[in-house]
Amino acid sequence: MAVAPASLIHPSRIPNRWVQLLAGIVAMMAIANLQYAWTLFTKPIQAHLHVSLVAVQWTFTLFVLLETWLVPFEGYLVDMIGPRFMLGLGSIMVGLGWIGSGGAETIHTLYFWYGVGGVGAGVVYGGAIGNALKWFPDHRGLCVGLTAAAFGIGTATTISPVAHMLKVSGYQHTFIVWGMIQGVVVLASSLFMARPPVGWTPPDWKAKEAKIKAKVNTSAVSMTPWQMLQQPSFYLIYIMMTMLAFGGLVVTAQLNPMASSYHVDNIVVAFGMTALVLAITVDRILNGLTRPFWGWVSDHIGRENSIFIAFILEALAVYALLQLIGHPVWFVALSGLCFFAWGNIFSLFPAITGDLYGNKWATTNYGIVYTAKGVAAAFAGPGAAWLFAKTGSWTKVFWAMIVCDLLAAFMALLWLKPMAARAVRKSEQPSSVVNAAAPVKARGVA
Repeated sequence: MAVAPASLIHPSRIPNRWVQLLAGIVAMMAIANLQYAWTLFTKPIQAHLHVSLVAVQWTFTLFVLLETWLVPFEGYLVDMIGPRFMLGLGSIMVGLGWIGSGGAETIHTLYFWYGVGGVGAGVVYGGAIGNALKWFPDHRGLCVGLTAAAFGIGTATTISPVAHMLKVSGYQHTFIVWGMIQGVVVLASSLFMARPPVGWTPPDWKAKEAKIKAKVNTSAVSMTPWQMLQQPSFYLIYIMMTMLAFGGLVVTAQLNPMASSYHVDNIVVAFGMTALVLAITVDRILNGLTRPFWGWVSDHIGRENSIFIAFILEALAVYALLQLIGHPVWFVALSGLCFFAWGNIFSLFPAITGDLYGNKWATTNYGIVYTAKGVAAAFAGPGAAWLFAKTGSWTKVFWAMIVCDLLAAFMALLWLKPMAARAVRKSEQPSSVVNAAAPVKARGVA
Protein backbone atom coordinates (compact mmCIF):
# COMPACT_ATOMS: atom_id res chain seq x y z
CA MET A 1 0.00 0.00 0.00
CA ALA A 2 1.47 3.36 -1.03
CA VAL A 3 2.05 5.95 1.67
CA ALA A 4 0.02 9.11 1.26
CA PRO A 5 2.20 12.17 0.66
CA ALA A 6 2.08 15.19 2.94
CA SER A 7 -0.88 17.51 2.47
CA LEU A 8 -0.83 19.14 -0.96
CA ILE A 9 -2.28 22.33 0.53
CA HIS A 10 -0.21 24.52 2.87
CA PRO A 11 -1.68 24.52 6.43
CA SER A 12 -2.23 28.28 6.28
CA ARG A 13 -4.58 27.75 3.30
CA ILE A 14 -6.62 24.94 4.87
CA PRO A 15 -10.11 26.16 5.83
CA ASN A 16 -11.29 25.80 9.41
CA ARG A 17 -12.51 22.24 9.98
CA TRP A 18 -16.04 23.44 10.84
CA VAL A 19 -16.20 25.31 7.53
CA GLN A 20 -15.18 22.10 5.80
CA LEU A 21 -17.90 20.21 7.66
CA LEU A 22 -20.46 22.72 6.37
CA ALA A 23 -19.09 22.41 2.80
CA GLY A 24 -19.39 18.64 3.00
CA ILE A 25 -22.97 18.96 4.25
CA VAL A 26 -23.93 21.24 1.32
CA ALA A 27 -22.33 18.88 -1.21
CA MET A 28 -24.17 15.90 0.26
CA MET A 29 -27.50 17.75 0.12
CA ALA A 30 -26.88 18.45 -3.55
CA ILE A 31 -26.48 14.78 -4.49
CA ALA A 32 -29.41 13.51 -2.38
CA ASN A 33 -31.95 13.74 -5.21
CA LEU A 34 -30.10 11.13 -7.28
CA GLN A 35 -31.12 8.46 -4.77
CA TYR A 36 -34.02 9.79 -2.74
CA ALA A 37 -36.07 11.52 -5.46
CA TRP A 38 -35.75 8.50 -7.76
CA THR A 39 -39.08 7.00 -6.71
CA LEU A 40 -40.92 9.98 -8.26
CA PHE A 41 -39.47 9.21 -11.69
CA THR A 42 -40.23 5.48 -11.91
CA LYS A 43 -43.81 5.67 -13.24
CA PRO A 44 -43.16 8.48 -15.78
CA ILE A 45 -40.10 6.60 -17.09
CA GLN A 46 -42.15 3.40 -17.41
CA ALA A 47 -44.79 5.24 -19.44
CA HIS A 48 -42.31 7.08 -21.68
CA LEU A 49 -39.96 4.17 -22.41
CA HIS A 50 -42.68 1.45 -22.39
CA VAL A 51 -40.76 -0.86 -20.05
CA SER A 52 -41.60 -2.81 -16.88
CA LEU A 53 -41.08 -1.62 -13.31
CA VAL A 54 -38.39 -4.29 -12.87
CA ALA A 55 -36.48 -2.89 -15.88
CA VAL A 56 -36.77 0.66 -14.55
CA GLN A 57 -35.64 -0.35 -11.06
CA TRP A 58 -32.46 -1.86 -12.50
CA THR A 59 -31.48 1.79 -13.06
CA PHE A 60 -31.67 2.37 -9.32
CA THR A 61 -29.71 -0.79 -8.59
CA LEU A 62 -27.00 0.14 -11.10
CA PHE A 63 -26.80 3.62 -9.58
CA VAL A 64 -26.35 2.23 -6.07
CA LEU A 65 -23.84 -0.39 -7.20
CA LEU A 66 -21.67 2.22 -8.94
CA GLU A 67 -22.17 4.69 -6.10
CA THR A 68 -20.92 2.10 -3.61
CA TRP A 69 -18.61 -0.42 -5.28
CA LEU A 70 -16.22 2.18 -6.67
CA VAL A 71 -15.96 4.10 -3.39
CA PRO A 72 -12.94 2.06 -2.14
CA PHE A 73 -10.95 3.09 -5.22
CA GLU A 74 -12.32 6.64 -5.12
CA GLY A 75 -11.63 6.80 -1.39
CA TYR A 76 -8.04 5.71 -2.00
CA LEU A 77 -7.65 8.60 -4.44
CA VAL A 78 -9.17 10.99 -1.89
CA ASP A 79 -6.74 9.70 0.76
CA MET A 80 -3.81 10.18 -1.66
CA ILE A 81 -4.79 13.38 -3.51
CA GLY A 82 -7.21 15.09 -1.18
CA PRO A 83 -10.95 15.82 -1.43
CA ARG A 84 -10.87 19.13 -3.34
CA PHE A 85 -9.91 17.78 -6.77
CA MET A 86 -11.89 14.57 -6.39
CA LEU A 87 -15.12 16.29 -5.36
CA GLY A 88 -14.68 18.74 -8.25
CA LEU A 89 -14.48 15.76 -10.60
CA GLY A 90 -17.48 14.21 -8.91
CA SER A 91 -19.52 17.38 -9.44
CA ILE A 92 -19.14 17.06 -13.21
CA MET A 93 -20.33 13.45 -13.19
CA VAL A 94 -23.25 14.25 -10.87
CA GLY A 95 -24.44 16.97 -13.24
CA LEU A 96 -23.98 14.90 -16.39
CA GLY A 97 -25.76 11.93 -14.79
CA TRP A 98 -29.12 13.70 -14.61
CA ILE A 99 -28.64 15.83 -17.72
CA GLY A 100 -27.87 12.70 -19.77
CA SER A 101 -30.78 10.82 -18.19
CA GLY A 102 -33.06 13.63 -19.30
CA GLY A 103 -32.09 13.02 -22.90
CA ALA A 104 -32.21 9.21 -22.76
CA GLU A 105 -34.70 7.62 -25.16
CA THR A 106 -33.88 3.98 -24.41
CA ILE A 107 -33.61 2.11 -21.14
CA HIS A 108 -29.98 1.23 -21.82
CA THR A 109 -29.05 4.88 -22.40
CA LEU A 110 -30.76 5.69 -19.11
CA TYR A 111 -28.71 2.98 -17.41
CA PHE A 112 -25.50 4.54 -18.75
CA TRP A 113 -26.18 8.12 -17.70
CA TYR A 114 -27.67 7.30 -14.33
CA GLY A 115 -24.62 5.10 -13.78
CA VAL A 116 -22.37 8.10 -14.48
CA GLY A 117 -24.32 9.96 -11.82
CA GLY A 118 -23.76 7.04 -9.47
CA VAL A 119 -19.99 7.21 -9.91
CA GLY A 120 -20.04 10.95 -9.22
CA ALA A 121 -22.28 10.55 -6.18
CA GLY A 122 -19.90 7.92 -4.79
CA VAL A 123 -16.94 10.29 -5.10
CA VAL A 124 -18.83 13.05 -3.28
CA TYR A 125 -20.27 10.76 -0.61
CA GLY A 126 -17.03 8.96 0.17
CA GLY A 127 -14.98 12.15 0.11
CA ALA A 128 -17.29 14.10 2.40
CA ILE A 129 -17.70 11.26 4.93
CA GLY A 130 -13.97 10.52 4.90
CA ASN A 131 -13.13 14.18 5.51
CA ALA A 132 -15.48 14.29 8.50
CA LEU A 133 -13.93 11.11 9.93
CA LYS A 134 -10.44 12.60 9.69
CA TRP A 135 -11.15 16.09 10.99
CA PHE A 136 -13.41 15.08 13.91
CA PRO A 137 -12.06 12.11 15.90
CA ASP A 138 -13.29 14.01 18.98
CA HIS A 139 -16.91 14.20 17.70
CA ARG A 140 -16.89 11.32 15.22
CA GLY A 141 -20.45 10.02 15.59
CA LEU A 142 -22.03 13.48 15.62
CA CYS A 143 -20.06 15.04 12.74
CA VAL A 144 -20.20 12.01 10.46
CA GLY A 145 -23.90 11.90 11.34
CA LEU A 146 -24.36 15.54 10.33
CA THR A 147 -22.59 14.89 7.02
CA ALA A 148 -24.58 11.74 6.32
CA ALA A 149 -27.75 13.55 7.42
CA ALA A 150 -27.38 15.96 4.54
CA PHE A 151 -27.64 13.05 2.10
CA GLY A 152 -30.76 11.84 3.87
CA ILE A 153 -32.44 15.21 4.37
CA GLY A 154 -31.32 16.99 1.19
CA THR A 155 -34.29 15.84 -0.87
CA ALA A 156 -36.73 17.21 1.72
CA THR A 157 -35.77 20.74 0.69
CA THR A 158 -36.26 20.06 -3.03
CA ILE A 159 -38.88 17.31 -3.29
CA SER A 160 -41.80 19.71 -3.69
CA PRO A 161 -40.28 21.79 -6.55
CA VAL A 162 -38.97 18.64 -8.22
CA ALA A 163 -42.40 16.99 -8.02
CA HIS A 164 -44.07 20.18 -9.33
CA MET A 165 -41.65 20.52 -12.25
CA LEU A 166 -42.03 16.84 -13.06
CA LYS A 167 -45.80 17.23 -13.20
CA VAL A 168 -45.77 20.46 -15.23
CA SER A 169 -42.76 19.97 -17.53
CA GLY A 170 -42.15 16.21 -17.56
CA TYR A 171 -39.42 14.08 -16.10
CA GLN A 172 -36.87 14.75 -18.86
CA HIS A 173 -36.91 18.53 -18.39
CA THR A 174 -36.73 18.01 -14.62
CA PHE A 175 -33.67 15.79 -14.93
CA ILE A 176 -31.84 18.35 -17.07
CA VAL A 177 -32.58 21.45 -14.97
CA TRP A 178 -31.85 19.84 -11.63
CA GLY A 179 -28.76 18.11 -13.01
CA MET A 180 -27.28 21.52 -13.77
CA ILE A 181 -28.18 22.90 -10.34
CA GLN A 182 -26.77 19.95 -8.43
CA GLY A 183 -23.50 19.86 -10.36
CA VAL A 184 -22.80 23.56 -9.76
CA VAL A 185 -23.53 23.33 -6.02
CA VAL A 186 -21.15 20.38 -5.55
CA LEU A 187 -18.42 22.14 -7.53
CA ALA A 188 -18.69 25.26 -5.35
CA SER A 189 -18.59 23.15 -2.17
CA SER A 190 -15.47 21.27 -3.28
CA LEU A 191 -13.44 24.48 -3.21
CA PHE A 192 -13.62 24.56 0.60
CA MET A 193 -12.38 21.00 1.15
CA ALA A 194 -8.88 19.87 2.19
CA ARG A 195 -7.50 16.91 4.09
CA PRO A 196 -5.71 17.34 7.45
CA PRO A 197 -1.91 17.53 7.50
CA VAL A 198 -0.28 14.18 8.28
CA GLY A 199 -0.48 13.40 11.99
CA TRP A 200 -2.87 16.24 12.82
CA THR A 201 -4.94 15.93 15.99
CA PRO A 202 -7.64 18.24 17.37
CA PRO A 203 -7.01 20.59 20.31
CA ASP A 204 -6.64 18.89 23.72
CA TRP A 205 -6.77 15.50 22.00
CA LYS A 206 -5.03 13.51 24.74
CA ALA A 207 -7.59 14.48 27.38
CA LYS A 208 -10.49 13.91 24.97
CA GLU A 209 -9.14 10.55 23.78
CA ALA A 210 -9.25 9.03 27.26
CA LYS A 211 -12.90 10.05 27.75
CA ILE A 212 -13.89 8.69 24.32
CA LYS A 213 -12.28 5.31 24.97
CA ALA A 214 -14.27 4.97 28.18
CA LYS A 215 -17.51 4.99 26.15
CA VAL A 216 -16.63 3.72 22.67
CA ASN A 217 -14.47 0.78 21.51
CA THR A 218 -11.62 2.76 19.92
CA SER A 219 -8.48 1.15 18.51
CA ALA A 220 -5.04 2.56 19.23
CA VAL A 221 -3.80 1.89 15.69
CA SER A 222 -4.49 2.81 12.07
CA MET A 223 -4.90 -0.07 9.63
CA THR A 224 -4.43 -0.17 5.90
CA PRO A 225 -7.33 -1.60 3.88
CA TRP A 226 -5.49 -4.91 3.54
CA GLN A 227 -4.97 -5.12 7.30
CA MET A 228 -8.65 -4.31 7.87
CA LEU A 229 -9.68 -7.13 5.52
CA GLN A 230 -7.80 -9.57 7.77
CA GLN A 231 -9.93 -8.68 10.80
CA PRO A 232 -12.95 -10.92 11.61
CA SER A 233 -14.82 -7.83 12.83
CA PHE A 234 -14.80 -6.40 9.28
CA TYR A 235 -16.82 -9.30 7.89
CA LEU A 236 -19.35 -9.11 10.70
CA ILE A 237 -19.74 -5.36 10.14
CA TYR A 238 -20.12 -5.94 6.40
CA ILE A 239 -22.86 -8.56 6.78
CA MET A 240 -24.74 -6.37 9.25
CA MET A 241 -24.48 -3.33 6.97
CA THR A 242 -25.88 -5.37 4.06
CA MET A 243 -28.83 -6.65 6.07
CA LEU A 244 -29.69 -3.25 7.51
CA ALA A 245 -29.24 -1.32 4.25
CA PHE A 246 -31.75 -3.64 2.56
CA GLY A 247 -34.79 -2.44 4.49
CA GLY A 248 -34.33 1.27 3.96
CA LEU A 249 -33.45 0.86 0.30
CA VAL A 250 -36.68 -1.10 -0.25
CA VAL A 251 -38.71 1.83 1.07
CA THR A 252 -36.55 4.32 -0.84
CA ALA A 253 -36.92 2.57 -4.19
CA GLN A 254 -40.42 1.17 -3.82
CA LEU A 255 -42.37 3.80 -1.85
CA ASN A 256 -44.18 5.08 -4.96
CA PRO A 257 -45.18 1.57 -6.20
CA MET A 258 -46.18 0.61 -2.63
CA ALA A 259 -48.36 3.70 -2.26
CA SER A 260 -49.97 2.94 -5.61
CA SER A 261 -50.59 -0.70 -4.63
CA TYR A 262 -52.41 0.35 -1.46
CA HIS A 263 -54.22 3.25 -3.18
CA VAL A 264 -52.87 6.02 -0.95
CA ASP A 265 -50.61 7.74 -3.49
CA ASN A 266 -53.10 10.37 -4.71
CA ILE A 267 -54.99 11.06 -1.46
CA VAL A 268 -54.40 14.62 -0.23
CA VAL A 269 -53.44 14.48 3.46
CA ALA A 270 -52.12 17.91 4.56
CA PHE A 271 -50.67 21.16 3.25
CA GLY A 272 -52.12 20.38 -0.18
CA MET A 273 -49.74 17.41 -0.52
CA THR A 274 -50.72 13.85 -1.33
CA ALA A 275 -49.83 11.04 1.06
CA LEU A 276 -46.97 10.03 -1.23
CA VAL A 277 -45.37 13.47 -1.55
CA LEU A 278 -45.85 14.22 2.16
CA ALA A 279 -44.41 10.80 3.08
CA ILE A 280 -41.34 11.41 0.93
CA THR A 281 -40.88 14.85 2.51
CA VAL A 282 -41.28 13.56 6.08
CA ASP A 283 -39.15 10.50 5.34
CA ARG A 284 -36.27 12.59 4.05
CA ILE A 285 -36.38 14.95 7.03
CA LEU A 286 -36.36 12.09 9.54
CA ASN A 287 -33.80 10.17 7.46
CA GLY A 288 -31.56 13.20 7.90
CA LEU A 289 -32.25 13.97 11.56
CA THR A 290 -31.67 10.36 12.62
CA ARG A 291 -28.04 10.40 11.52
CA PRO A 292 -26.62 13.09 13.83
CA PHE A 293 -29.06 12.03 16.57
CA TRP A 294 -27.94 8.40 16.65
CA GLY A 295 -24.35 9.46 15.99
CA TRP A 296 -24.50 11.65 19.10
CA VAL A 297 -26.17 8.87 21.08
CA SER A 298 -23.50 6.40 19.98
CA ASP A 299 -20.75 8.80 21.13
CA HIS A 300 -22.20 8.40 24.63
CA ILE A 301 -23.45 4.78 24.85
CA GLY A 302 -21.35 3.03 22.18
CA ARG A 303 -21.98 2.10 18.55
CA GLU A 304 -23.16 -1.47 19.13
CA ASN A 305 -25.72 -0.52 21.79
CA SER A 306 -27.08 2.16 19.47
CA ILE A 307 -27.43 -0.28 16.56
CA PHE A 308 -29.33 -2.71 18.79
CA ILE A 309 -31.83 -0.13 20.06
CA ALA A 310 -32.38 1.50 16.65
CA PHE A 311 -33.09 -1.70 14.76
CA ILE A 312 -35.40 -3.21 17.32
CA LEU A 313 -37.34 0.04 16.78
CA GLU A 314 -37.02 -0.37 13.02
CA ALA A 315 -38.45 -3.90 13.11
CA LEU A 316 -41.43 -2.69 15.14
CA ALA A 317 -42.01 0.22 12.73
CA VAL A 318 -41.95 -2.05 9.67
CA TYR A 319 -44.40 -4.47 11.32
CA ALA A 320 -46.77 -1.60 12.16
CA LEU A 321 -46.49 -0.24 8.60
CA LEU A 322 -47.41 -3.66 7.23
CA GLN A 323 -50.59 -3.60 9.32
CA LEU A 324 -51.63 0.02 8.62
CA ILE A 325 -50.16 0.94 5.23
CA GLY A 326 -53.60 1.34 3.64
CA HIS A 327 -54.39 4.33 5.88
CA PRO A 328 -52.87 7.55 4.41
CA VAL A 329 -51.94 9.19 7.74
CA TRP A 330 -50.36 6.01 9.10
CA PHE A 331 -48.59 5.50 5.77
CA VAL A 332 -46.90 8.89 6.23
CA ALA A 333 -46.17 8.50 9.95
CA LEU A 334 -44.87 4.92 9.92
CA SER A 335 -42.77 5.23 6.77
CA GLY A 336 -41.17 8.23 8.51
CA LEU A 337 -40.50 6.15 11.63
CA CYS A 338 -38.89 3.47 9.44
CA PHE A 339 -36.47 6.06 8.07
CA PHE A 340 -35.78 7.52 11.52
CA ALA A 341 -34.71 4.09 12.76
CA TRP A 342 -32.90 3.13 9.54
CA GLY A 343 -30.87 6.13 8.37
CA ASN A 344 -28.41 5.92 11.27
CA ILE A 345 -26.43 3.16 9.55
CA PHE A 346 -24.77 5.92 7.54
CA SER A 347 -23.41 7.53 10.69
CA LEU A 348 -22.88 4.49 12.92
CA PHE A 349 -21.06 2.28 10.41
CA PRO A 350 -18.53 4.89 9.23
CA ALA A 351 -17.98 5.83 12.89
CA ILE A 352 -17.34 2.23 13.96
CA THR A 353 -15.03 1.78 10.96
CA GLY A 354 -12.99 4.79 12.07
CA ASP A 355 -13.06 3.57 15.68
CA LEU A 356 -11.71 0.11 14.93
CA TYR A 357 -9.43 0.72 11.95
CA GLY A 358 -8.11 4.25 12.50
CA ASN A 359 -8.01 7.61 10.70
CA LYS A 360 -5.18 7.38 8.18
CA TRP A 361 -7.04 5.29 5.59
CA ALA A 362 -10.52 6.09 6.88
CA THR A 363 -11.94 7.11 3.50
CA THR A 364 -10.73 3.95 1.78
CA ASN A 365 -11.69 1.66 4.66
CA TYR A 366 -15.21 2.99 4.96
CA GLY A 367 -15.45 2.90 1.18
CA ILE A 368 -15.01 -0.87 1.36
CA VAL A 369 -17.65 -1.19 4.10
CA TYR A 370 -19.97 1.08 2.10
CA THR A 371 -20.05 -1.40 -0.80
CA ALA A 372 -22.45 -3.42 1.37
CA LYS A 373 -25.09 -0.89 0.35
CA GLY A 374 -24.54 -1.97 -3.27
CA VAL A 375 -25.08 -5.62 -2.35
CA ALA A 376 -28.30 -4.69 -0.54
CA ALA A 377 -29.54 -2.67 -3.53
CA ALA A 378 -29.72 -5.76 -5.74
CA PHE A 379 -32.29 -7.20 -3.33
CA ALA A 380 -34.06 -3.93 -2.54
CA GLY A 381 -34.60 -2.74 -6.13
CA PRO A 382 -35.32 -5.43 -8.73
CA GLY A 383 -35.37 -8.17 -6.10
CA ALA A 384 -38.25 -6.62 -4.15
CA ALA A 385 -40.03 -5.65 -7.40
CA TRP A 386 -39.71 -9.25 -8.65
CA LEU A 387 -41.10 -10.66 -5.38
CA PHE A 388 -44.04 -8.25 -5.58
CA ALA A 389 -44.71 -9.24 -9.20
CA LYS A 390 -44.49 -12.93 -8.27
CA THR A 391 -46.81 -12.77 -5.24
CA GLY A 392 -48.94 -9.70 -6.01
CA SER A 393 -48.25 -8.39 -2.51
CA TRP A 394 -45.57 -6.54 -0.56
CA THR A 395 -46.12 -8.68 2.56
CA LYS A 396 -43.15 -11.03 2.08
CA VAL A 397 -40.89 -8.05 1.33
CA PHE A 398 -41.90 -6.47 4.65
CA TRP A 399 -41.23 -9.69 6.56
CA ALA A 400 -37.79 -9.97 4.97
CA MET A 401 -37.03 -6.46 6.24
CA ILE A 402 -38.20 -7.35 9.76
CA VAL A 403 -36.07 -10.52 9.93
CA CYS A 404 -32.94 -8.66 8.72
CA ASP A 405 -33.46 -5.91 11.31
CA LEU A 406 -33.85 -8.31 14.22
CA LEU A 407 -30.92 -10.53 13.26
CA ALA A 408 -28.55 -7.58 12.80
CA ALA A 409 -29.68 -5.94 16.06
CA PHE A 410 -28.80 -9.01 18.12
CA MET A 411 -25.58 -9.59 16.15
CA ALA A 412 -24.46 -6.07 17.14
CA LEU A 413 -25.10 -6.59 20.84
CA LEU A 414 -24.10 -10.23 21.32
CA TRP A 415 -21.37 -10.72 18.73
CA LEU A 416 -19.85 -7.46 17.45
CA LYS A 417 -19.62 -5.71 20.83
CA PRO A 418 -17.41 -8.33 22.55
CA MET A 419 -15.41 -8.88 19.35
CA ALA A 420 -14.65 -5.15 19.07
CA ALA A 421 -13.64 -4.96 22.73
CA ARG A 422 -11.17 -7.81 22.25
CA ALA A 423 -9.73 -6.18 19.13
CA VAL A 424 -9.22 -2.87 20.97
CA ARG A 425 -7.43 -4.59 23.86
CA LYS A 426 -5.16 -6.36 21.39
CA SER A 427 -4.38 -3.08 19.58
CA GLU A 428 -3.17 -1.56 22.86
CA GLN A 429 -0.55 -4.26 23.37
CA PRO A 430 3.06 -3.16 22.64
CA SER A 431 3.49 -6.11 20.27
CA SER A 432 0.67 -4.89 17.97
CA VAL A 433 1.77 -5.30 14.34
CA VAL A 434 0.10 -2.07 13.21
CA ASN A 435 1.75 1.19 14.21
CA ALA A 436 -0.23 4.36 14.69
CA ALA A 437 1.20 7.54 13.20
CA ALA A 438 2.79 9.85 15.75
CA PRO A 439 0.56 12.89 16.23
CA VAL A 440 1.89 16.17 14.89
CA LYS A 441 -0.33 19.17 15.57
CA ALA A 442 -1.01 21.70 12.85
CA ARG A 443 -2.21 25.21 13.64
CA GLY A 444 -5.10 27.17 12.25
CA VAL A 445 -7.42 24.30 11.41
CA ALA A 446 -9.26 23.53 14.66
